Amino acid sequence: MAEAPKPLTGDERSFLLDLARRSVEARLQGLPPPDLSSAPSRLRAGRGAFVTLQRSGELRGCIGWMSTNRPLCEVVRDVAAAAATEDPRFPPLTSEELRDLDIEISVLSPAEQVHDRSRIAVGRHGLMVTQGPWRGVLLPQVAIDQGWDAATFVRQTCLKAGLPPDACDRGATLEAFEAEVFSEVEPAG
Repeated sequence: MAEAPKPLTGDERSFLLDLARRSVEARLQGLPPPDLSSAPSRLRAGRGAFVTLQRSGELRGCIGWMSTNRPLCEVVRDVAAAAATEDPRFPPLTSEELRDLDIEISVLSPAEQVHDRSRIAVGRHGLMVTQGPWRGVLLPQVAIDQGWDAATFVRQTCLKAGLPPDACDRGATLEAFEAEVFSEVEPAG
């Protein structure tokens, strides 16, 4: 699989985290999305990203964009707002919840088709399964959080797509990607 793009700088990460928070706040207040004119040039390159919202350690919303045809800063702005109000698994976030909200961003490398499943590295690769109109995506950190091995990770991604767990053995396309993951709450040390 191809090498992941060069990591973001601390300033670029800070910009994206601040942008995500301002995007959530603007959406909840019914305001226009934040302006992107001050975005660093590297954040204007096409990249996919997911924004995960947690409150008191519990998932509160997660939305992403896999394609690389939009500027990263625009993707983060839009999916942060969507994670707060459009994730069908949760009711829309309320303004009262903002204070306890932790934001995590996963900036994605381009996805590549997996021809040899033994090359899937749990914790390094995220997976996407596609068959017809069905698609499921799981970020690299999900497999670690759940304690899954690579085979379980593939099966769970199939299930996330709404497909049988063995769909990749029956024609579904399996792709892998890497993610640079960072959050407002960085681990100590």
